[in-house]
Amino acid sequence: MVIALKNWIKTDNSQLGKLVRKLVFGIRHIEFPVIPLFHKGLYATHRFLQNLLHSATQFFYFTPMFKSRVSGSKKRLSLFCGMPQIFGPLDISIGDDVRMSGITTFCGRTVSKETPELRIGNNVDIGWQNAISVGSKVIIEDDVRFAGKIFLAGFPGHPVDCELRAQGLPDTDDQVGDIIVKKGAWVGTGSTIIAGVTIGEGAIIAANSVVTKDVPAFTLAGGNPAKVIRAL
Repeated sequence: MVIALKNWIKTDNSQLGKLVRKLVFGIRHIEFPVIPLFHKGLYATHRFLQNLLHSATQFFYFTPMFKSRVSGSKKRLSLFCGMPQIFGPLDISIGDDVRMSGITTFCGRTVSKETPELRIGNNVDIGWQNAISVGSKVIIEDDVRFAGKIFLAGFPGHPVDCELRAQGLPDTDDQVGDIIVKKGAWVGTGSTIIAGVTIGEGAIIAANSVVTKDVPAFTLAGGNPAKVIRAL
């Protein structure tokens, strides 16, 4: 009965059918009118309470909890949008005035002979959705800027040999390498930096680059694989 009524409303081309269809459409798409002063005030109140709750949560909960997990001076650490995830054994040291998205992942290689080390200097920005996989050591020096969705691949997670992969074995030591990002470097959105690479002082990595070799200081590099485009 209900299905037949729906089909009649959708398909009947009589005057009655068209009228009922128009009424149903109007009812389904009814909207509450905007009351300018009321809704502007309501929006401002909502944003104020939302920001207040967010700031309080970051200040009293996420930031001190994250600080308890890491070493270093870590003064004036600014976390936003929660707290970074940390997987595996990882020794993390953070300097002063670091700004870091909570939507960030730090991962340490579980089969390393020594605990992997992540060293973050002073006045560093680590943006949204960065993933830093530490095979042995990752060093991010002072004044470095990371945009979003950057991947530092200090270890691959799987061996090259397909039979070893099928057995679920981990990567091998020769696949692991340090990553060093020197003072003042800037890494663009969506870039990947491979194990064993050093980004020189003041260098800029263009967005969506894959860096497989060292980048000289004060140069702009980009592409897949990344190549030096020009001096800065």
